[in-house]
Amino acid sequence: MIGFHGIGNSHMFEDEEMGNYHPEIENGDSNGDNETGIIGALGNKLEKTFKNSLSAMKSEHAEKAHSNAAVADEEVSIQGKILANLMGHITNDLAIGKKIKSGELRKRMKEPAWLVPDCFVTEDIDMGGFTMKLLSSKENPNTERVILQLHGGGYMGAVRNAYYVFAGLYNEVSEGCSVLTPDYRVAPEHPYPAALEDAIDCYKWLLSQGWFGSQIVLAGDSAGGGLAMCLTMYLRDHDMPLPAGIVAMSPWTDLTAGGESYETNYEKDPLFGNTRDSLIYVNDYPGDHDKMDPYISPLFGDFRGFPPMLIQAGSIEMLLSDSVDAAAKARNQGVKVRLSVYEGMFHVFQMGYLNFPESKRAWAEVKRFLKVIKEEE
Repeated sequence: MIGFHGIGNSHMFEDEEMGNYHPEIENGDSNGDNETGIIGALGNKLEKTFKNSLSAMKSEHAEKAHSNAAVADEEVSIQGKILANLMGHITNDLAIGKKIKSGELRKRMKEPAWLVPDCFVTEDIDMGGFTMKLLSSKENPNTERVILQLHGGGYMGAVRNAYYVFAGLYNEVSEGCSVLTPDYRVAPEHPYPAALEDAIDCYKWLLSQGWFGSQIVLAGDSAGGGLAMCLTMYLRDHDMPLPAGIVAMSPWTDLTAGGESYETNYEKDPLFGNTRDSLIYVNDYPGDHDKMDPYISPLFGDFRGFPPMLIQAGSIEMLLSDSVDAAAKARNQGVKVRLSVYEGMFHVFQMGYLNFPESKRAWAEVKRFLKVIKEEE
């Protein structure tokens, strides 16, 4: 059984059975497609580069094995290494890299409407200042729980199709639970507390629909992971029902960028590294507010009373300390926390969906976590 202590060994989830929903990274056409992930969002040329690099590395690996060379059981998969290296090349060597790191590309990204896979149905919900999409299984939906997914994007990027794919995966690993994904307001047009206010409204909406707090699981990546913790702090501080658990992928918990890994991984991080001009340093969300406000940077808050948390991070991301330090503080304050650091992985590597080993193990770990918190009710 998955434990709520220490740093997890992700390899224990390699044999976890996954369902039938297997979104692909690759792009379908040059106009964008339904399942844009790490590579898909950047176009067909990168897809071709990824496939060629993967083929070459596999051939090299096979030749070494065939010649009886010592081939160790690598901590990082071939696909994972290629993605990390390719991402570093794109963000550090190409002109587009600066726009990726600053969040400008994400801010301006235009995508076609998400095509709903046949196994799901969706409902668009207008909340006045923002919208939400509720994804449910078409057949035999699981009505025992619901997942509120808060997307990443540095509080500056709106929701994108990749997060509807995430919703489908959360539905899959939760055995059919519906997933609510808000397109909450973002900076610079809407600085703090807009994102938190919208997250609170989403939670209140679920309560108004008859869900109990104990039936709601919060999930989020990057800024969304930090926002999930901020939301939980707000709910506790205002005597509102708390969620059953939190899944946080590479959560951004310290907007002061003060953690040790901001220095130790500065030259390793393929997404945010080697610059002080990325959105983790230059960000309009806090506005004139103190970045150490727990409702902005939950690392500086009190975690007492929190539900169980699963926190996943990559070992080479600059935000690693945001996960490690938040997990340590929450654990010291009596919270059940599982922290899993995936060797050689980058920020929100789970956007590889089920297409390379580390990402697949991470999603399998989410599946197991959801089972455990249900069993321990």
